Amino acid sequence: MKNFTPFNLKFIPLFIFVVLTALTSCKKDETDTTISYLRVVNASPSSATYNAYFNGTMVTSAALPFGGSAAYGSYAPGAYTLKFTTASSAESLLSKTVTLGVNTYYSTYLINKPAALDIYTIADDLSINATDKAYVRFINLSPDAPALDLAKTSATTTLATNKAYKTASAFTTVDAGTYTLDTKETSSGTVKATSASTTFVAGYHYDVICGGLVTPANDTERPLSLQVILIK
Repeated sequence: MKNFTPFNLKFIPLFIFVVLTALTSCKKDETDTTISYLRVVNASPSSATYNAYFNGTMVTSAALPFGGSAAYGSYAPGAYTLKFTTASSAESLLSKTVTLGVNTYYSTYLINKPAALDIYTIADDLSINATDKAYVRFINLSPDAPALDLAKTSATTTLATNKAYKTASAFTTVDAGTYTLDTKETSSGTVKATSASTTFVAGYHYDVICGGLVTPANDTERPLSLQVILIK
């Protein structure tokens, strides 16, 4: 017959301490995440479509048309190579380094004409999220446009003012609802483009991008337009 050795009760507090320490360590590891996020938007003022590659992996399910966007991808912080190609070729048209910080959302826009492609990258502050308002951010990405303002159509107050090429406003709140937006020349107040009628949903963030060209050179270049893109 085997002898039974009772568990020594004096070791119970030590056992509990070890278990709690292990659980605390696991919880700390789970909360100390350093993931960052990047989305890609085609704002080049041409009729061409583009594939985007992040460190050699295509991040678009199909070639992006003007105003098309790829959803946020999650990455560890660091420096990465962002490459763009046409829809029919893997040959690089543009290759740029993008550096991602800790726990930050980013948007990268493909900009300028095909002969002078470039990127414009900005951080996305999505931390404020009201339940009764939508959020819009105005970005001037038209290479030949003057400084521009943004306002609701027929409104007397502006949502963003004096935005030159490659500059963006902060997110500002707008009432939820369906309406159009105008972009106006800052110096004269002349309406340069009007968005399509868009439904802005409370709690969501939107890019309002002025893209295209004031003076297109040919049929392959897009005229000035105002695009509303849901950020997701």
